[in-house]
Amino acid sequence: MLSYGIHAFVWVGRWTTESGNQAIAKTGEMGFDLIEIPLLKPAEFDVGSHKEALKQARIDAICSLALPREYHLPHNPDGARTFLLSALDVVERLECDTLGGCIAYSLGVLTGEPPRPQERQLVIEVLRDVAGDAKRRGITLLLEACNRYETYLYNTLGDVRETILAVGASNLKLHADTYHMNIEEEGFLQAFRDCADVLGYVHISESHRGLLGNGTVNWEDVFAGLLRANFSGILTMESFAAINPDLRAATCLWRPPKQSAEVLAREGLKFMRGYARTLEMK
Repeated sequence: MLSYGIHAFVWVGRWTTESGNQAIAKTGEMGFDLIEIPLLKPAEFDVGSHKEALKQARIDAICSLALPREYHLPHNPDGARTFLLSALDVVERLECDTLGGCIAYSLGVLTGEPPRPQERQLVIEVLRDVAGDAKRRGITLLLEACNRYETYLYNTLGDVRETILAVGASNLKLHADTYHMNIEEEGFLQAFRDCADVLGYVHISESHRGLLGNGTVNWEDVFAGLLRANFSGILTMESFAAINPDLRAATCLWRPPKQSAEVLAREGLKFMRGYARTLEMK
């Protein structure tokens, strides 16, 4: 059965104890099932306060991150492994069961060349180790594909699927994002069908990161592809009404959407549910 989430960056640009709890409360008030928490700085994350806020809001959470520049995995595999394990400590204490996002690379690190086989092999080896640790904790990992202007390492769903199969861990799944797919894939329907065996999580994001249905993403193709892939997991609306200072340069987020966070959230949830009903996704 589908669940509907919202990324915290719809509400807040910088996650702190206070702003994070406000984002959690707003997510519950708007009727979402869960919030995606940006775990960019695990050492500063207030587990106890946020755990109580989630309980009060009666919603679930998943966590996501992008590796810091100094821990870009192909350049610093040991540092990346240590950082990911520290993030898993937080996820476990939060009693959350998922860590996704750019877990193999730092956004904005570009080499001017395509990924080398040795770089992908380092990712496979490190993620195999981290997935083993995550499995012992009951945590699923998600690896996201991002567009060529933000990373050179994994741009298409097929790129990610290849690494997931090579890792061979049952708790490592594919994290898809319609914003990135709109740049990199030849179409949505076939891309989703081709990775149905590893698809674990989907960001529903418009071509301009703003109001869903008000850009150039082919939403009929998106939801038809999810239906063909028999997807029944979490659809999370991702927009950036608030811009995170740590990711601004890497993602080139210079300006917020025209609509308020409340409008983006309310209309976005209605949009996702409407398409799912139209295509009889349960």
